[in-house]
Amino acid sequence: MTAAYFPRTAMFIFAHPDDIEFGVAGTAAKWAQAGSRVIYVVITDGNVGSHDDGMTAEKLAEIRRAEQTAAGEVAGAECVFLGYHDGFLQPTLELRKDLVRLIRQYKPDAVVCTDPTNFFPTENYINHPDHRAGGTAALDAVFPAAEMDLLYPDLAAEGLRGHKVDYVFITFSDRVNYFVDITDTIDLKIEALRKHVSQLEAWDPADMLREWAAETGKRVGFAYAEGFYRITQKSLDTPAPQPEV
Repeated sequence: MTAAYFPRTAMFIFAHPDDIEFGVAGTAAKWAQAGSRVIYVVITDGNVGSHDDGMTAEKLAEIRRAEQTAAGEVAGAECVFLGYHDGFLQPTLELRKDLVRLIRQYKPDAVVCTDPTNFFPTENYINHPDHRAGGTAALDAVFPAAEMDLLYPDLAAEGLRGHKVDYVFITFSDRVNYFVDITDTIDLKIEALRKHVSQLEAWDPADMLREWAAETGKRVGFAYAEGFYRITQKSLDTPAPQPEV
């Protein structure tokens, strides 16, 4: 499916700083340009992803949050950091409730997350366990937890009543049934990923991102695209939101 869709509010739930930029920042930027409110929920601080002498988890967390905030600004997204510890992520009931709180607070029409069943995307790569845990937690929060007032009466008492998400867009998956044309936002995706200096160092990701997006785009006739497995919870494609004047 390739028809354009623009949510009023989209929530991207991912495990680490830079996960969104590697995968789906082109879609985030495209939706933001159309007037969507885009929320990045970054579950961990990526605070063990360094081999630098003298680096600490606390210092790295500050660096990664600053980089992710800058990357979000490029795409037009707001960042929410949950502060879970990198490398230890589990789809716990605590994390599920944290995500339900955010879903009920922001009321996204669309949630974007990773495929929790993707263990071996290629023959030379094992998918990070945090990616899989984050995807499981996101899906479990979307359905049925976010919808059920009686499941979290304390949240309902705060005014955070149940909310049903229209669509879930799953990325880094072997299954793809929906494509987003990011031809106009591929440069923003590259610019956003470049903000993660602590991870990229001197490497320029431009060629790799263009190659990935071109391969995906070939499947549906776009110069550059991002692919998703889209789950429809409410069949209601909405027009592009109108920017405020």
